[in-house]
Amino acid sequence: MRRRIETDDDIGAGLAHLAGIEPRFMPMIDAAGPVPLRRTETGFAGLCRIIVAQQVSVASARAIWGRVQARFPALCHGDIAAASEADLRACGLSGPKIRTLRAIADATASGSLDFPALEAADAATVHAAMTAVNGIGPWTTDIYLMFSLGHADVFAPGDLALREAVRIGFDLQSRPSTQDLAMMAKAWSPWRAVAARLLWAYYAACKRRDGVGM
Repeated sequence: MRRRIETDDDIGAGLAHLAGIEPRFMPMIDAAGPVPLRRTETGFAGLCRIIVAQQVSVASARAIWGRVQARFPALCHGDIAAASEADLRACGLSGPKIRTLRAIADATASGSLDFPALEAADAATVHAAMTAVNGIGPWTTDIYLMFSLGHADVFAPGDLALREAVRIGFDLQSRPSTQDLAMMAKAWSPWRAVAARLLWAYYAACKRRDGVGM
């Protein structure tokens, strides 16, 4: 049975496992404070929200998503397909994000992106289906797997904050490459998604400690 992260107790179980197999995680757990569950909605709207939040600040992502929700209260693929370029840009969406959202809408309409089926699929199947859509890469898919679908054994080795958190917490001379971090993370199975949450929380704590805005 595939392990899912559904509650704070699941986070606690994952942290206990990680501390038991990797002593360097223990001071990171202490420094990070509470590690958030961070579950989000699934389906078309959930994936759109991840796209909207990419490469912008948390505050900007919330503002843009708020405008999207106000313009499209029951956000579905038909809304994006029918919306004008001007309507979408008025929400604060960039050209590349509009193209990605339209590609997701088209894939949803055609059935090539079947969100109910993805909820029961393994991570490899989800990766294959989602990365086949123009504009969706491995990072977006990993985030959807972790936070929308709740997969416990998924990681996002290309994430810059995760790479930097490992550099700091593991006292490395340089950030590990995406490939090196993916190899490191294999040892954290079956709770790699909890390791990711911990590393993000630890990175945020380091930024606060150093007085750098997030």
